[in-house]
Amino acid sequence: MNEEAETARIARRHAQILGDAPRIEALSIDEYSADLDPLIRQMIAINQSIDAREADLLTDVTDAQAQGLGDMSAVLARLPEIIRTMMRHPALFARQTDVGVTLLTQGKLSARDREMAILRVAWLCQAPYEWGEHVMIARHAGIAREEVERIVIGSADPGWNDHDRAILRGVEELHGDAMIADATWAVLAARLDEAQLIELTVLIGQYQAVAYYQNSLKLRLHGGNKGLSAR
Repeated sequence: MNEEAETARIARRHAQILGDAPRIEALSIDEYSADLDPLIRQMIAINQSIDAREADLLTDVTDAQAQGLGDMSAVLARLPEIIRTMMRHPALFARQTDVGVTLLTQGKLSARDREMAILRVAWLCQAPYEWGEHVMIARHAGIAREEVERIVIGSADPGWNDHDRAILRGVEELHGDAMIADATWAVLAARLDEAQLIELTVLIGQYQAVAYYQNSLKLRLHGGNKGLSAR
């Protein structure tokens, strides 16, 4: 597909997911309660672990609370819409965030393997929010722009080494057949230990779920996220 056609295709996908208002309204400031504080602390942990820009915003909330500031509206209003939307189901979001914190702060996979897998999931799901956010995170993990371009192509790109190709192929096989094939598994097992192999499958499933709710809720991009155009 040439560049012009790809730009048009991405624009259509963005219009499909981002063209209308989100399907569920984000939590308003006057609906926020102290019961949600533990969830905010979880989100701080997960965003600090990947050096995400939301970490400072979340810390502002807890700092304001600790200082007893009477008017929290300005601070809370800065929270990303995704967080305020998922606060509509805080118990579920907290449990899912627990998994995310474990994968990102205690995970056995290298940051490179993790982000390559997440990006391939995001591209296969054509998830603008997830793709755009993790392109930025992947760059911090040392994944170059040229490699991001090749992740779009996937395991078929001839430039990958055997291990990187197997990471991408594992995502593709789980996405298409709900199972990693024996040949791919053998290549992965040559470098990954048993805990890492288990974690890889859970990681892929976790970010498939994230893509599902981000796309279906029509969550809007923010803070420089370029969606599927990001490289």
